[in-house]
Amino acid sequence: MSARRRYWLMKSEPDTFSIDDLERVRTEPWNGVRNYQARNFMRDGMQVGDGVLFYHSNTDVPGIVGTATVASKAYPDETQFNPKSDYYDPKSSREEPRWFLVDVAFDRKLKRTITLDELKQHADKLGEDFALIRRGNRLSVLPVSAAQWKYLLSLE
Repeated sequence: MSARRRYWLMKSEPDTFSIDDLERVRTEPWNGVRNYQARNFMRDGMQVGDGVLFYHSNTDVPGIVGTATVASKAYPDETQFNPKSDYYDPKSSREEPRWFLVDVAFDRKLKRTITLDELKQHADKLGEDFALIRRGNRLSVLPVSAAQWKYLLSLE
């Protein structure tokens, strides 16, 4: 018996890595996450086959732009060991890595961007536990319920 499928929202700045980049490479390690709660979601919560809403952040029109799938179990983020990387962590070691990632595989681009402004207009239907629109939430990896996933994709 397999565990139930879970759903996530993962943010990326399109100037750094966009949905078009994911479409081109097909599968990519989701590296560089340096927040413990976001790391824990990837390390402890994500399973192969989970659904991902790909969200463009820090752009003129932030919003959900596509879907992807978690394509690997969590494993250590190599960038933490590389002194030349922006994501290097001198306190991390191969014996005791601090930072983990999952591989993410492209599914599809949405027909249109579901903008942050639009998401805020649907706050009542998404519920209080929809962390993206909660004030002060800056996490790059967020859980999404099955009902929220279905509702969000219905907005497309």
